Amino acid sequence: MTVGEESAGQRLDNFLIRMLKGVPKTHVYRIIRSGEVRVNKGRSSADARVENGDIVRIPPVRMSEAAALKAEKPAPAREFPLLFEDEHLVAIDKPAGVAVHGGSGVSFGVIEQLRQARPAAKFLELVHRLDRETSGILLVAKKRSALTKLQDQFRERETGKTYLALVAGAWPANKKVIDQPLHKYLQADGERRVRVVARDDPDGMRSITLVKVAQALPLPPAGEGRGEGASLLEVTIKTGRTHQIRVHLASAGHPILGDDKYGDFELNKVLARQGLRRMFLHAWRLQFDHPATGERIALQAPLPPELQKFTDHARIPPAPVRPDRL
Repeated sequence: MTVGEESAGQRLDNFLIRMLKGVPKTHVYRIIRSGEVRVNKGRSSADARVENGDIVRIPPVRMSEAAALKAEKPAPAREFPLLFEDEHLVAIDKPAGVAVHGGSGVSFGVIEQLRQARPAAKFLELVHRLDRETSGILLVAKKRSALTKLQDQFRERETGKTYLALVAGAWPANKKVIDQPLHKYLQADGERRVRVVARDDPDGMRSITLVKVAQALPLPPAGEGRGEGASLLEVTIKTGRTHQIRVHLASAGHPILGDDKYGDFELNKVLARQGLRRMFLHAWRLQFDHPATGERIALQAPLPPELQKFTDHARIPPAPVRPDRL
């Protein structure tokens, strides 16, 4: 196979893993170490960089049965609402309930559907990720150079990421910063979870969340010890840990409404009957430097209709009870 411009600069192992979908990574590394992979007729190491025009020769390999079945039944083609697009990247408004990629029991996600919808695209890769139940802004790179530059910005915390979250209870106006380490672990059933740990915990990853109260809403009682109502928050994350916003807000005693992992499950049942049947977390604003021009880009995704409808309904005060009905 010939390396295209979209893959120039990529490590050999990552290039092969992407090109040989369905082939176990252990097998990819085995054929590289054994010298069966040749780059321009010579042996190469896993960390060597491939360049545009390189000829990469590999031995015959067998895909797993699951991958072969997936190849026979590809993801359905789907385009998503566009917020921005040029020859370097595309920003979409991801709906809730759609994974960003296949895996962990999900056969396909946004990236697989987008690739099917754009068969002529030589390169489409996720720049970052959103939880399956989180809606909002998601970036996809259309060139490898754009991917690496954007990921560097995320890694170096040079992007501005702000979410809208509706939480149970009245959030204290003076609680503006949550700086608590998080630890990722697996439950007995293998499901991934995250919890707050002590600052001196060796497994804790420093995690910083900034919180601003946008509005108080008159929702049903939020549960014992939290008073009534709910708070619409603007949440900006300075670190991008798994489930960071969900765990930080829940640990403060104000879980996100509709959160099926860290939320108030009894309250969620009440709210589902009132129309909130998903987690109220939305990737609302994103700022970053354009990977080619350096221009500062500011994107905003409006609240999805189901969340906007729920908040609009919540803002309407209940009708007063007539004396003759007491």
